[in-house]
Amino acid sequence: MITVAIIEDEPAIRKEISYLIQQEANTELVGWSDSVRTAVKLIEEKQPDVILMDIQLRDGTAFDLLKMLSPIPQNIIFITAYNHFAIKAIKYGALDYLLKPVDQTELKEALERYRRRTDNNPQWMQQLSMAQDSISTAELPESIALNSVHNVRIVSVNDIIYCKGDGPYTFFFLNDGTKQLISKPLKYYEELLPAPHFLRTHQSYLVNRRFVSGINRSEYIVLKNKEEIPISTRRRNAVLTQLFPEK
Repeated sequence: MITVAIIEDEPAIRKEISYLIQQEANTELVGWSDSVRTAVKLIEEKQPDVILMDIQLRDGTAFDLLKMLSPIPQNIIFITAYNHFAIKAIKYGALDYLLKPVDQTELKEALERYRRRTDNNPQWMQQLSMAQDSISTAELPESIALNSVHNVRIVSVNDIIYCKGDGPYTFFFLNDGTKQLISKPLKYYEELLPAPHFLRTHQSYLVNRRFVSGINRSEYIVLKNKEEIPISTRRRNAVLTQLFPEK
């Protein structure tokens, strides 16, 4: 049996999520809160297995709430309305989230991800900090969390040489010579690693311009490590304009 607490200040959303939880087998709703102050008491008393938490509450944010808990729980699924900066911030930290209005299938999948968890994540605090900083500044963060099948790896954005898409997967090629396979498509990271910092040169490639040393016949980007990344015909003008803007 999984116990769940809801931290949400919109009554209609809270009622809908409560209903969805009741439809889930082996899942019990143990309480709800609509504020930071009352949520602290609820979490400490009930110790729920999973916390469904809105980012913006009426008397603060989810991050304000987490600072008041010791230890900070790792069993959080964030809830957010469609807000570009909030969603990007959550993705930078590779945090689990649900969009409002919450969908039954997506809730089921989120709970299933919790069931598959086997141990604590030592980088959890860093992931939370990255998301909070990104929401505060609305800028490209210094680091990004890459959530693979086996672990979460925090990498500096400046250490990403390029990303290569392969269907539903993305390979990250890093400056230390390693690569990381992530089960997200390249389009997912194109939004998180935008121009002018990164160049989408091809359907399958996203390149960090810090590592570009030149171009070859307008068909390839040449990297500082001598690798050549193809430039598609469709994207050629945009790539050249970004690399060599007219003065």
